[in-house]
Amino acid sequence: MSTKILLLEDDLLFGESIADLLEEEGFEVHFCRNGQEALDATYASHFDLYLLDINVPLIDGLSLLRELRRANDTTPAIYLTSHQETGVLSEAFEIGAEDYLKKPFDTQELIVRTHALLRRSKGTSRRCAGDLCIDERHKCVMMGDKEIPFTLKEYQLMVLFIQNVGEIVTKEMIMDALWSPSEMISEGAVRVYINRLKQEIGSERIVNIRGVGYRLVP
Repeated sequence: MSTKILLLEDDLLFGESIADLLEEEGFEVHFCRNGQEALDATYASHFDLYLLDINVPLIDGLSLLRELRRANDTTPAIYLTSHQETGVLSEAFEIGAEDYLKKPFDTQELIVRTHALLRRSKGTSRRCAGDLCIDERHKCVMMGDKEIPFTLKEYQLMVLFIQNVGEIVTKEMIMDALWSPSEMISEGAVRVYINRLKQEIGSERIVNIRGVGYRLVP
């Protein structure tokens, strides 16, 4: 399985040169020129690394990563930015970035940091509860050696359960993890996703705590 990198950069020539460099290293690169395109790409595919510019159209790089982290997306991220302000760089790390490079940067340094971050992330990409495991690197759920074909929101819900295995996951926690505050969500929508998980992993594994929420049985 090839290593997939999402590159967000609004400068076409610079972005293409970075994409070519990474592809020569054997990476599969998805090049986006605005934040909305990048966000849509994360819904459609799983990535191993995000390389993000900050000042891009539609959704800036900081807002993009903030939205992804809020949705339990733990894919490692490196900012490629011309910003020099300490406050901006501090915010990038607070949101959840692992590294940054200030433009202009040495392309070989980018390759070195990319390989180093991917090596570190491989060791911490899987969490398990019994035979149920979430692979955060590839954004998938495994039951034993079988991958369960979950959608992004189903995967996010499974992440929430495994992070809180044996504990009550309230309906409010589920709504916060799966939807943005501006979306109107009913408890019926929550039940739809719960039932979908039960169909795939077994109804006995998710216990309904009446009036409160649900619990994943260890």
